[in-house]
Amino acid sequence: MMVRYLIVLFVCLNALTAAAQSDRQYIRNGNRLFRQQNYAKAETEYRKAVAANGENAQALYNLGCALMMQQKDSMAVEQYEKAGRLETSAVRKSKVYHNIGVVCQNHKMYGEAIKAYEESLRNNPSDDETRYNLALCKKLLKNDKNKKGGGGDSKDKDKGKDKNNKDQKDQKQQNNKDDNKKQMSKDNAEQLLNAAMQEEKATQQRIKKAMQKSGARKFDKNW
Repeated sequence: MMVRYLIVLFVCLNALTAAAQSDRQYIRNGNRLFRQQNYAKAETEYRKAVAANGENAQALYNLGCALMMQQKDSMAVEQYEKAGRLETSAVRKSKVYHNIGVVCQNHKMYGEAIKAYEESLRNNPSDDETRYNLALCKKLLKNDKNKKGGGGDSKDKDKGKDKNNKDQKDQKQQNNKDDNKKQMSKDNAEQLLNAAMQEEKATQQRIKKAMQKSGARKFDKNW
């Protein structure tokens, strides 16, 4: 589904003072350049208008549009927010927040987009394009939550599976160690037994030899 854009430049009204005429002239220049798709130069003209009159909500809004068309989204939102605070016309205010919603939606910031669209509809409840985008963002946000929830379960399952595999591996290693210990104990016992038997046999031989020598001496000394 495509995001429905709503970028409408605010046109200037008749100037009331000489100072106002200056910033409104910059707005008119910027609007002409914007329609020619020369967004960078339009941005320059709108900035001149803002510099001449920082309270001109139309200049701020149009500057936001020029920035948005150059994909300078964070700066565009900054200008839109300033325009939203200053704008007194409900219809124009609704367009300001609609565009904030579009920027947030493009960056998949669905929660922020929903808030902006809701504010837009509060100022203009009959705006069907904003209502469409709002419904779309709510659906996309729900889908994201479901995916994250499912991904969490999958990760938990994978962790549980890895833990079971690790436990089984550890148990197998422990069993192998126990078997090795048993084998070593058995081998050691046999070695000790053999050594004892050899020692016993050697001892008996030494005793036998000693007795033979003793007997010979005794026999020799037999008077």
